This record gives sequence, C-alpha cells and structure tokens, in this order.
Amino acid sequence: MNTQPTQSHDEATVSAPNFIRGELIEGSDIIQHSRDLGVSFATPKIDLNKVVHPRTEVPPLLNVPLSEIIDFLVETGQRMRDPNNPYMQECFDRMAATHILPRGVVETVSRHATAYLDKRILMAEVEQNFPDPKALDGWVPKQDFTGRKSFVRAFAPRLIHVLPGNSPGVAVKSVAQGAMVKGINLFKMSSADPFTMVAILRTMADIDPNHAIVRSMSAVYWRGGDDSVESVLYRPQYFDKIVAWGGGDAINNVIKYLGPGFQLVSFDPKTSISMVGKEAFESEEALEEAAELASVDVMTLNQEACVASRFQYVEGSQEQVDRFCEKLHRNIARRAAESGDIRPLDMELSEQIQMMQLMDDDYRVFGETDGRGVVIRSEEPVDFHPINKTANVVRVDSLDDAVKHINVATQTVGFYPFSRMPDYRDRLASGGAQRIVHLGEAGPATIGNPHDAMYPLHRFVHWMAHEDGVAPR
Repeated sequence: MNTQPTQSHDEATVSAPNFIRGELIEGSDIIQHSRDLGVSFATPKIDLNKVVHPRTEVPPLLNVPLSEIIDFLVETGQRMRDPNNPYMQECFDRMAATHILPRGVVETVSRHATAYLDKRILMAEVEQNFPDPKALDGWVPKQDFTGRKSFVRAFAPRLIHVLPGNSPGVAVKSVAQGAMVKGINLFKMSSADPFTMVAILRTMADIDPNHAIVRSMSAVYWRGGDDSVESVLYRPQYFDKIVAWGGGDAINNVIKYLGPGFQLVSFDPKTSISMVGKEAFESEEALEEAAELASVDVMTLNQEACVASRFQYVEGSQEQVDRFCEKLHRNIARRAAESGDIRPLDMELSEQIQMMQLMDDDYRVFGETDGRGVVIRSEEPVDFHPINKTANVVRVDSLDDAVKHINVATQTVGFYPFSRMPDYRDRLASGGAQRIVHLGEAGPATIGNPHDAMYPLHRFVHWMAHEDGVAPR
C-alpha cells in the first residue's frame, strides 16, 4: 500500500502522533491545518499496512468476555480522571492550540465525558441495544416454530470511525462502544482534535500494553478527502462499516466509497430546537424559568454540540416574545462570561445579523455580535446556521406552526411546558425529529436510549447465523 508524501515543516509546530495497535507512532513528516483556526500541526506518515487487520485473523477481542472488557473500560475512565495522567494533560495542552473552545471548557467536557466509563452505564447500553447480550460472547441457540434450529452471534465488526472535532466526549463513547462490540477499530481523528483518542489509547496501554482492546484499536489523522489514504482503506476487504460523524461535506465524502459489503452508520448533521408554549407568560416566574432553561440548551458545549438549541419557537405576541428574548439574552451572556469563551462571531455571520437589523423590521436583535451572546427575534427562521452563542427566537401564534419546521435533520426538541409534551411527540416524530425532552435537558440523555433514531451498537455488529438443523417433515 502507498504511504503519504513527506512535506517540510516548522519545528515549533504542535506534534500530533498516531497510535496503531498498541504502538505510538511519532513524527513530523506532514504539516496539517486545523479546521476552525487554521493552526498548523505535524503528523507522521501513515503505514497503511499497519492499520489493516487481515480478514484471515480472528478479531483480538472476539473471545474476551464482555465483563472483562467493561472492567477494563472502567479502569481506563478512572485513570483518565487522574489529574496526574500525563497523556491527558499533554492532550489538553496541545488542544489549546487547535480547538476553537478554550482549554478550560475542553478539559471540563473531557472529564465529564469519562463518566460514561461506568459499569452500570456500559451494561445498560449493551442491554438496551441487544435483546440477548449473550450474542456478544458466543453463539446463541435459536429454534423457530417449525422446529428448525440455528445459532446467532453478534460478531465482532471491522469499523472505521470518522470522529468529529466539536467534543472530546465522542472519542470516549466511541472507544467504549467499539470495545463492547469487540470490533477492530480505526479512528480517523479530526483536525480540531487530533489528540484525545491517542491520549485514551495511551492510557489503556499503560494498564496493559498487550490487552486485546489495545491491539484492536488504532487512532490516525489524515486530511478528510485524501484519496491516497481513503481509496485504500475504504474498502470491504478491510472494513465492514464506516461510522461517520460530522458535517455534510464529511458525510458526502464517505458516501462515494460505499458499496456492497461496505456500509455507513451515519451520525450526520443535526439541528436542535426549543418549543416554548404560551404558559411561559402566565407569570414573571414562569417567564424567568423558561428563559433560563432555554439558555441551558442554547449553551450546551457553548453551542458547538448537535443537541444545542439554535431555533426557539415561542408561542405569544410580539411584545411577549420580545420579553422572552431579553431574558434569554441575559442568561446566554451570563453563561458565556462564566465559560470564558468570548469569541466574536465569524465576520460573515456578524455582517448578516447587522444588515438584518438595519434593513428589515421583521427582525429585532438583542445583544452584539461580540461573542457574548446574541438573540435574533424573527417571524420565520433565519436562513443561516446559528452558532457561537447565537439564538434565533421565532415568534409563532401556536406551537402547531412550529411543527411545520420539523424535518429529518431535527435531532432534539426541548419543550416547555412539560405537560404539553405528549400532545406533540407523535407529530414531532412524524416530521422526522428524533428526541423530545424537557426544556433545559437537551444535554443529558437517558442511558441506553436510541441515538439519532437508532440503536448504534446493534447497527455496528456483523450479525452471523449458523443454520444447524432441518425442520421435521
């Protein structure tokens, strides 16, 4: 297989090593650039032969009991939370140069994400994804109503994970899920975060460098769309499925490689919203509560996460909705100040908002485009993607009007008042939405629930049937 060409670099450039099947691969052969900030970092050349497990080899984790895998993941989480873990500290130091969020926010999110590596949580995930979790550990006997017998197994898959750069939490969840399905896992890291996955795998290697989990996993960075790498790796003779997170360009790039035997499990771009009923205006206390809860959802991961609310459909008169906007803006600004993330809006987005304010009476803007939070009140959703603490409050006469804006890209709907949620959940599902929650609870999720309208672990595995008997005549 071909390797990538060598390029010159500045010695001061941040280094981003790869980690392949238990081996740390360092080098500064190729200069890369982070997606959001354009910061340079250096990576080693990729030996594509090393990242492929021949299909003639049984996956290393295949016969390791699930209970042992979970125990190993739990210990990994404990070591990741250790403030003296040198790999995590080095990861945070390097991410400070490439990630759009401040170091403090990234560090907090990463530490919170390790809570997923809990025995109760991991077992709940497995039990919700598989009717019979024993299928992960062996061949489960079946017999149909005709008497015909067979054995079924959730066989260890070969997966490429295209990771997003917005949250280190995805790396934690991906490594755990890849281990629990006993897969061979190749993690393609993001240019915004080419560090977290390597730090996790190095932590695992410190526990046991020869453990089957360590030997089953590789973390590598290459530029998305690099045909010299992807045309080699994205093939069914090497991998079963590609688990892709990211924006439309990232997903479309993967789609062109799909074909018989090589499938896509897509966590594609989603937009989350809020729906606030007229009950918010029944008292000042209710209005304060609704605005506070809405700000929690807007500011989830400082609005970098898919679950973060971008559009808030509010049922009321223009005067009432403007009162909501004032309080929402105040709460967003407070949360922005507390996070330390005061990034001015992108110039193009800032100019759009300013022109909108000057030229169209249907819009009203609360706040400035200085990164401290801005709320736009409108009669229809804006035609751009609100981001970086930007909320678009859309006034509606009835929440029924908000339902018209639901589509298959709508992920989470934060709802207020809670008592009206059952009246809307079927209509939201029919429109394509995937999740309805109490306003203010877009971030936390019920353990084991579907993600993006599917049970991911069930999709990851290779379901194999062994037919072993003919029904009696």
